[in-house]
Amino acid sequence: MASVDEILQSLFVSKDTLNDVKGRMRKEMVKGLGKSTNADAKVKMFPTYVRSLPSGQERGSYFALDLGGSNFRVLLVQLADGKVNMKSKVYAIAKELMTGTGVQLFDYIADCLGEFKAEHGLTDQNLPLGFTFSFPCQQKGLASATLVTWTKGFSAQGVVGEDVSLLLKEACDRKKVLLDIIAVLNDTTGTLMSCAYNDQNAFIGLILGTGTNACYMEKLQNVELWDGDLNAPKEVIINMEWGAFGDDGCLNDVRTEFDVHMDDVSLNKGRQLYEKMISGMYLGEIVRLILAKAIENKLAFNGKGSDKLSATWSFETKFISEVESDTSEAGDATRKILEESLHLKPSAKDIKIVKDVCAAVSIRAAKLASAGLAAVIEQTERKNLTVAIDGSLYKFHPKFHSLMLSNLEQLVPESKVKFMLSEDGSGKGAALVAAVCH
Repeated sequence: MASVDEILQSLFVSKDTLNDVKGRMRKEMVKGLGKSTNADAKVKMFPTYVRSLPSGQERGSYFALDLGGSNFRVLLVQLADGKVNMKSKVYAIAKELMTGTGVQLFDYIADCLGEFKAEHGLTDQNLPLGFTFSFPCQQKGLASATLVTWTKGFSAQGVVGEDVSLLLKEACDRKKVLLDIIAVLNDTTGTLMSCAYNDQNAFIGLILGTGTNACYMEKLQNVELWDGDLNAPKEVIINMEWGAFGDDGCLNDVRTEFDVHMDDVSLNKGRQLYEKMISGMYLGEIVRLILAKAIENKLAFNGKGSDKLSATWSFETKFISEVESDTSEAGDATRKILEESLHLKPSAKDIKIVKDVCAAVSIRAAKLASAGLAAVIEQTERKNLTVAIDGSLYKFHPKFHSLMLSNLEQLVPESKVKFMLSEDGSGKGAALVAAVCH
């Protein structure tokens, strides 16, 4: 191995390959939407039962409940004249509730809802609620979603295979908390709804954070799995669950030895392969594996690593954003990370190598995310649209936004696309679903 550039060559994705990936995503979307093909599809294309986007004219008071990790939030959202007023409170979920029983977990949530209502003098008011539940679910109706599997450290018994909306309602009944659960949604749908309230051109929602997912407004005639009415509006938001793109091997030509090694040590080996090349949870580990190979081949750090760098997941994705933000001539911020966080002794050449590796991994991630997004843009058949976007990778990486825009200019040259950062999709977005569907 003569140089680090040779190692990084495997990460290069040509324009032709990128167009090809766009075509493959489009094919997977059609497969997921088809009645006879959905069972074998990796990109599941779940209908959300949300049929309308906000007009900006919605009014009234709504509750939102946002459960997606070890904290959850309760929000009171007031809509009037295109303006949004939000009051919220965060509640911690103890480990024993995350791993106990579903009854205990939902009773605790109902108690907190009751407390929040009392604090705002709304105990006797039966306000509509939007419930953001960011775990894998099979949607059975607007206010009905069955948990497929717990993730993020949750394992509460008696919830998998059950309707989480019903579990919440039963807990509220037990605790005598008045609530009208209008909708269950995930954070991707909330992201789209939140932006659409202010921009009538928003038709796609995209998460680029710890994980990645997308949703968009689809014509009912294309949704063969649709089991609702066919009245107007003849469209529905599709939750793509696109992180699983490639799980059938269709991206194997794009994956590298580093992707394979990283997948081997991940918790869900062989799954979410597209997500693993794009999202924040995994990019740092890809950088670490490349640096480890460069050290092994005596191409960096005089062939001397550190115990810290040898530890799986030790190169955090936030380091990539910090390195990519480092514009100093000497690479001071990069040197600090390498010395203090990874216990390495970098030369000026090593600092340049680390910057090159972080850039290559970022560029590939942005290219692949853009190829997927381009497929969705083509599917919408819209020439002028806004993509509602959220997630820590997009927000904190200094170049992701510009990289994606330049890639989209090549992939969908006939479309005019702009990105809009979503404000609190899982809170405000949930309340807006309740408002639109109430």
